[in-house]
Amino acid sequence: MLIDFYETFQQVLNEAVGALMWHTITLTKEDLDKFKALRIIVRIGSGVDNIDIKAAGELGIAVCNVPGYGVEEVADTTMCLILNLYRRTYWLANMVREGKKFQGPEQVREAAQGCARIRGDTLGIIGLGRVGTAVALRAKAFGFNVIFYDPYLPDGIEKSLGLTRVYTLQDLLFQSDCVSLHCTLNEHNHHVFNEFTIKQMRPGAFLVNTARGGLVDENALALALKDGRIRAAALDVHENEPYNALAGPLKDAPNLICTPHAAWYSDASSTELRDMAASEIRRAIVGRIPDSLRNCVNKEYFVSSGYGEGINGASGYNFNPLGVPHSTTVEPLSTSPAIPTPHSQPHSTLQDTPNHMASKPESSEVH
Repeated sequence: MLIDFYETFQQVLNEAVGALMWHTITLTKEDLDKFKALRIIVRIGSGVDNIDIKAAGELGIAVCNVPGYGVEEVADTTMCLILNLYRRTYWLANMVREGKKFQGPEQVREAAQGCARIRGDTLGIIGLGRVGTAVALRAKAFGFNVIFYDPYLPDGIEKSLGLTRVYTLQDLLFQSDCVSLHCTLNEHNHHVFNEFTIKQMRPGAFLVNTARGGLVDENALALALKDGRIRAAALDVHENEPYNALAGPLKDAPNLICTPHAAWYSDASSTELRDMAASEIRRAIVGRIPDSLRNCVNKEYFVSSGYGEGINGASGYNFNPLGVPHSTTVEPLSTSPAIPTPHSQPHSTLQDTPNHMASKPESSEVH
C-alpha cells in the first residue's frame, strides 16, 4: 500500500482541530498560520518555550501544557545528581569499571578527592514550583539547609515548608554550596547562569540543572569547571538537544555529569503524561475553549469576534465564527494587559521583583 505523504500532510493542515506535541518540535507563527482548523495544542510536558503562544492565541489556538506529571521522578533525579556530585559516586564507579584497584586509604583519598559532607551545607533552589518544593523536602531529610529564590510566591510560603527565603538571586548564589534550577525558560531568564552570575557563586559550589537547558550559558559553565570556580556540575538538559558529548563547549569540561533529558521518565510517569495530555484534548472537545481547559497558558493572548461553539458544538468562544482562515484580522477582546499567569512569569531574574498578588507557580521543571 502506497501512502501519499504530501496528501496526508495537507489533510492534517486543513482538518486537524487538535495537536499533541513533544519538546523536540518547534511551532512558529509561520507554522501556525498553515493550520486551517486548529483550535488546541497540548504540549506533552510542561515547557512551552518551543511554541509561539502569543501568535497561537491571536490565531484562536489554545496552547496547553501538562505541568503536574512526573514530579517525583524529576525530584528524585535531582537528588540523585546532587548526591553524585557530593559523593563522586559516578566517577568512582567509572574508575572501578576501568580496572583501577584501591589497595589502601591513600589511594581512596586520592581518587575521592573533592567528596563533601552534605549535612550543614546550603542548597539553593531557584523556582519553588511543584518539583522545586519536592526537592526541598527531600534535601532537608538529607541534612541540607535549604534556601530558595522565587519572586512570584506569596509571603509566608517559606514558613509552611520550614525553608529560608531570599529575595534576590545574588543572595542565593552568595549563600549556596549547591544551586539547583527549577524554573521556566523565557526571554527574561535565558542564560541566567552566565559568566557574571557564576562569579557571584561561592567558589567551589555545585550546579544542578534539571529544568531547561537555555538557563545556563554552557560556554561560561565550561570555563568555570576548567578553572575550578564551580567544583562540579550535573545537567539533564542542554542548550542543544539531543546532547552530543563529543562536540560543543562542554566536551572537554571536567567534573561534569550529563544525562539525556530523562529526569521526567518512569513507566508510571510516561503513562500519566499521556493520560493527562489526552484528557486536556477531551476537555476541549466536549467543553468550552478556553474555559474548560485546565492548563491553558495563553489565555491573555486570545482574540475573539463573538461567542460561539466549541470544537464539538459545546457553547464556548468562537475564534473563527465565519470559518475563515486564522490570518483574518479580528478585534482583540481587551487591550488592557492581563494579569501574568505563572506560566508567563520568569521564576528567576537578576532583578528583585515584587511578589504581591502572585500565585504559586506551576511546576515548570518537568519536560
